[in-house]
Amino acid sequence: MDTYQLLIDDAACWGCQACEVACKQENNVPVGVKIIRLVEIGPRYIAGKPDFSFSVVFCRQCEAAPCIDACPETAIQRLENGIVFLDSEKCSGCRACMETCPHDAIAFDEKQDVALKCNLCHHRVGKGLVPACADNICPAHCITFISGENSG
Repeated sequence: MDTYQLLIDDAACWGCQACEVACKQENNVPVGVKIIRLVEIGPRYIAGKPDFSFSVVFCRQCEAAPCIDACPETAIQRLENGIVFLDSEKCSGCRACMETCPHDAIAFDEKQDVALKCNLCHHRVGKGLVPACADNICPAHCITFISGENSG
């Protein structure tokens, strides 16, 4: 089975939010919902000047994904290619997956009453492309897509 993941260099992140925008556009994510998001850390002060850093929060495609077992509707499954996929059409809105996610990476769409998460742009990956957030969209080049072919 192929393994896919996004590697993030948080130290290189400028906080521009290009990854968030690319994700929203590619996946038609509703306004107010983010399935990849930046968390601002700081400011801390270095030589009297504020210094900000950022952390990118997204589904880490856990090997033993607790969200899969937590979902009573089996809306979250591991695809044949290894991607942890949430089918929002099967989601009952119970939020059990959100409670078990160790990375706080599952969002909730209040209007549709469903959970949403990064599906690693499976529709792009299946065509040999990289996820939208890693498609040279990041000006700091801090997001790298790793596939089974180039991870080892």
